[in-house]
Amino acid sequence: MISLLLSMLRARRGQALVLALLSLFAVAAAVAAPAYLQAVDRSIVAGQVETAAARERSLSITATVNARDADGFNFTDVAGGLVDLPGFDRVYGADFPAVGIEPDRVRASRVTYRQDTCAHLTIVAGRCLAGAGDVVLGEQTAARLRLGPGDPITLTFAALGGSNSQPTYVPDGTPARLIVAGTYRPANPAETYWGGHGYFDLDSAGRPGEPVFTGAATMAAMDHGTTTLSVDVTAGPAALTAAGLPDTRRRLAELKTRATQLGQGLVVTTEMPRLFARIDASQELARHSVPTGAAPLLLLAYAVLFIAADYATTGRRPELAVVALRGARWWTRWWLTLGEGLAAILLGGLAGCVAGQLLVAALVAWRFPGVGAPVFTVDALRYAPLALLGAIAAALVAQRRHLAAPVAGLLRRISRRAAGWRVRTGEAVVAVLAAAATVQLFLTGGSLTGVAIVAPALVILALALLTARAVTPLARFAGTRALRRGRLTTALAAFQLSRRAGAQRLILLLVAAVAVLGYAVTATDLAARDRDLAAQISTGAPRVLTVASVGREQLLQAVRAADPAGAYAMAVVELPAGRPGEAPRLAVDTTRLAAASTWLGAYGDTDPARLAERLRPPVRDAGLTIPGQDVTIDATVTGARPDNPVALKLVLAGPHGRANVDLGAVHNGPGTYQQRVGDCADGCRLVGVHLTNLEPAATATRLTVVLNAVRTINPARTAATGAQLADLARWRSADATLTAAPDGLRIGVDAPDGLPHGAWVQPAEVPLPLPVAATAPAGTMRGLDGLDIPVTVAARLAAVPRLGLDGTIVDLEYAERLSTDSGIANAPEVWLGPAAPPDVLNRLAAQGLVVVGDTGIADARARLAAQGPALSLWFHVLAGALAVLLAAGGLALVIAVDRRDRRADLAALRAQGLPRRAAARVALWTYPALVLAAAPPGLATALIAWRLTGWALPVFGEPMPALPLPHWPTGPAVPLAWLLTLLLLVTVAASTARATTPPPHHPRPATN
Repeated sequence: MISLLLSMLRARRGQALVLALLSLFAVAAAVAAPAYLQAVDRSIVAGQVETAAARERSLSITATVNARDADGFNFTDVAGGLVDLPGFDRVYGADFPAVGIEPDRVRASRVTYRQDTCAHLTIVAGRCLAGAGDVVLGEQTAARLRLGPGDPITLTFAALGGSNSQPTYVPDGTPARLIVAGTYRPANPAETYWGGHGYFDLDSAGRPGEPVFTGAATMAAMDHGTTTLSVDVTAGPAALTAAGLPDTRRRLAELKTRATQLGQGLVVTTEMPRLFARIDASQELARHSVPTGAAPLLLLAYAVLFIAADYATTGRRPELAVVALRGARWWTRWWLTLGEGLAAILLGGLAGCVAGQLLVAALVAWRFPGVGAPVFTVDALRYAPLALLGAIAAALVAQRRHLAAPVAGLLRRISRRAAGWRVRTGEAVVAVLAAAATVQLFLTGGSLTGVAIVAPALVILALALLTARAVTPLARFAGTRALRRGRLTTALAAFQLSRRAGAQRLILLLVAAVAVLGYAVTATDLAARDRDLAAQISTGAPRVLTVASVGREQLLQAVRAADPAGAYAMAVVELPAGRPGEAPRLAVDTTRLAAASTWLGAYGDTDPARLAERLRPPVRDAGLTIPGQDVTIDATVTGARPDNPVALKLVLAGPHGRANVDLGAVHNGPGTYQQRVGDCADGCRLVGVHLTNLEPAATATRLTVVLNAVRTINPARTAATGAQLADLARWRSADATLTAAPDGLRIGVDAPDGLPHGAWVQPAEVPLPLPVAATAPAGTMRGLDGLDIPVTVAARLAAVPRLGLDGTIVDLEYAERLSTDSGIANAPEVWLGPAAPPDVLNRLAAQGLVVVGDTGIADARARLAAQGPALSLWFHVLAGALAVLLAAGGLALVIAVDRRDRRADLAALRAQGLPRRAAARVALWTYPALVLAAAPPGLATALIAWRLTGWALPVFGEPMPALPLPHWPTGPAVPLAWLLTLLLLVTVAASTARATTPPPHHPRPATN
């Protein structure tokens, strides 16, 4: 029997090869999906680690230790023993406060040791650290204190003392005489080396922090008490890899546990879990997306295998009839029928286990070079047995009706059609499953779980079945119409298609294949456009610089000073979070909006230059500048009560930020309220006058304060006289009543419940309600200080840079003038336009800004392209290409199997007088015409399936704001893929059909 089976395989090696190839496709699809996911997992890890922020690739262990009483605690040994992370680099550091060079005790110098500091500093003057007693000072600190290389200084360890309201640093150690070796600026404040210690954050005066760096020997020699010790551990190039990630996670968890158990005040700080969570989320999205692309290919492979097995067995029906007539037992008939096909399917399945992984390896090498994914893994074969069983089941179902047919049925040239109710029941089941999967997608918000994973495949199959169902009546109608018009060739081709059951199957196959590739190309094309749009909107500008903590006004003025022409740079800050449901908001220097932002058509038809004019309408210059540091207020008070004191406070904006000036409690009668504000030596702008209760449990407050003058005594100048202050058009108030008095501005306060938030009087420097540009109407919003301000929508936008479909833009300078807080910027940034010069970072640094992050549209694109959703879509393209190859092979098989019957039919027609030329055209163009008829429905099926299910395919591997994403492909990718597919299938159909052209007809000679 085995020899007979081998003989059958040799005799029909072409059919056996086709079945083996189809089985190979089915198993390869099942193997390729997990193999591709393994490669994607590796690529996700590599991409996420490469684009991760420095703080997400490092951890810090800190402890606060009294160096005078360490109790034998050796931080270096303990921390070094804790950090057992292969591939991570360590940097040890220590710092403590000291006094001696700052002019007052309100601020302390931060004496800092950091391992290998000089390699990460740019020495501006002098040299770096060389021996004991050397220190280096920051460039701005040295200039402010008039110190330079070679100057001696004295530093003394300091402890925090003074009162809670006015803390100061007091000396607490033996003074140390040191030498300034040089001055520095950090080479890159954002690099991983500096960890998360905030060395260069703003100090209490609003100036960039500049530690006094020294060596380990100097640090040990200085007398000091409480010291912050640290070790920063940073991942090296090979530390965070896909293979080593599980071990790194385990060790990190153990490190935190051991640090807690050891006590000693050890604190482990790291943002690596955020990186791990992002990797997990991206990999999870890929695990849902890749099977969605594999499902239609697998179903199509089974469909083609079914057709191939059916056609192969149909060609053997006379042979099976002879076997049955000779009285062979049923198991012999079954073996002779099934054995040949099963042997080919098994061989093809084994080859598919290898081919699937080789195919993925080639794709990965092309799209993700350097990932290092293994070519062959056992884990990739876990679905191969199921896929092979599915292939065998498809072949058995296809051959069942031939095995059950009687001898008379096997000898018929035209086999009976399958029972209509079975076919219709199967089609109904597919339609119900497609509808259920689609409904589940909508009900779960696009979650690709359960049957929803195969929703695209089921929708494509259902629509292809519907198209195939329409072939017979349409072909019959076309044939009748062509016959009436005398188009014999067209009529014969149409009638052949309408009479053959194989035509419906072929239409099903072709429509599904074209749809699978069209769906994949649509998904890939739209996802690429989505990522590009998201990169442009989420960044807001071609290049975005993140700035260390800085005051809003300082940021605004520094950027304007670095770019005085307003040609490329714009200051940007985020407003604090508002009430639940309130849209996020950005405050930008709108005078530079057109030059610095990436303004897209998706934002609406508002020109950014005109938008800036609407957000900055001309206003009266009502500002009040105090010209010196000895700020003095002359005021007359009535209604003040000793049991309910009310404080008079000022908020002033100076060149280094804002200052809150407490002038003390007011008292009845005329008085002078004075305070020295060092930051106002070069002048300050009055932000607001604040009256507030000094006692927490304040009672009803009723008093009147008349501001008679605002002046300074050193120099002796008057900023505003009583008559100038009495101009009510210059002021606005909150929780206070303003009236003009003969000798100044009268402020009336009547607060039955006290002043929990105080009463404010501010210069009317900006319009109120404040004009904003927003995506939705709004009457109020939270300002920069977190207080509600009235707004008016000066321009409606369809979307907002950085914020997407839900957001608001306000002018930074106008919003800043309205705010009453300390003025520290929330998430300060500088947006740079395409005209930014190469030395823009130096220009900003010269204005005191410390850039800690530098990104742009290209970086955002690369980050999004390295995430799971983007990587998984390439598998969809691979599946689509294989689907077209499957369709081409199935098409060639059907034409080849039909060859004998069609030649016989055409020969009979030739005997009845059909011209040879007409017969040749019928033979040649029947199946190419079928391809041409199936291609448009295939494209329509792809687009319908996309509209129903494509929205659920993940595009981004990280949370994104609501974006105006396109829903339909508009580029050339989809039409080009469709045309290439059509050209391939028509070529296969035409070249295969040439062999069916009937031979010349030779009439039989007449006999007597």
